[in-house]
Amino acid sequence: MIYYDKVSKIYPDNSVALENVTFTIEPKEFVSIVGHSGAGKTTLLKLLLAEDRPTEGKVFFGSVDIHSLRPNEVPHYRRKIGVVFQDFRLLPDKNVYENIAFSMEAAGRSDEEVESDVPHVLELVDLTSKIWSFPNELSGGEKQRVAIARAIVNQPNIVIADEPTGNLDPVNTYDIVQILKKINDLGTTVILATHNKGVIDSLERRVITLEHGKIVRDDKEGRYII
Repeated sequence: MIYYDKVSKIYPDNSVALENVTFTIEPKEFVSIVGHSGAGKTTLLKLLLAEDRPTEGKVFFGSVDIHSLRPNEVPHYRRKIGVVFQDFRLLPDKNVYENIAFSMEAAGRSDEEVESDVPHVLELVDLTSKIWSFPNELSGGEKQRVAIARAIVNQPNIVIADEPTGNLDPVNTYDIVQILKKINDLGTTVILATHNKGVIDSLERRVITLEHGKIVRDDKEGRYII
């Protein structure tokens, strides 16, 4: 379970990114976070990733106050979260297999696990045929599928997808959303931050709407309403 308890974030220039935000995300939920640019979506995710600290309030993962972790405990905590970015962030000098293997090696996985799990996760995202291709040989949709494979290969509890379809056409957008739904159906919590109204409306899952750092809507089977 993820729990934001009366969380506020005020930056040194006195800009308010979040104000008294409280909500819970249950295990295996699929939750979309929506809001205009500057509404607080990115700050919300950075707090969960322990990349930033709240000015007030606490963020819990299970019973653990994330921001009470010691610096040497943070990398272990982050292994429980897979992240998918809008700009893919693949290593250009490594092929698809190596990009995913690199993530596993960083988490201390064995060579045997890498050899077993990389093909399996590529099958999950329907990209087996591109296993030896380099990023410059892939389409945008294929790059994002590699990024998703990399995010889930270490079997995280949570996948955060931050505008994952922002650079994709409608066909590839549909494919990426279907993969995220499949990951969620397999038992992983998915948190999706997006501006894409079509994506939100097609999901029919929970939607949390942020406006000026505050939660203004939290709908169980929501639509994009701003």
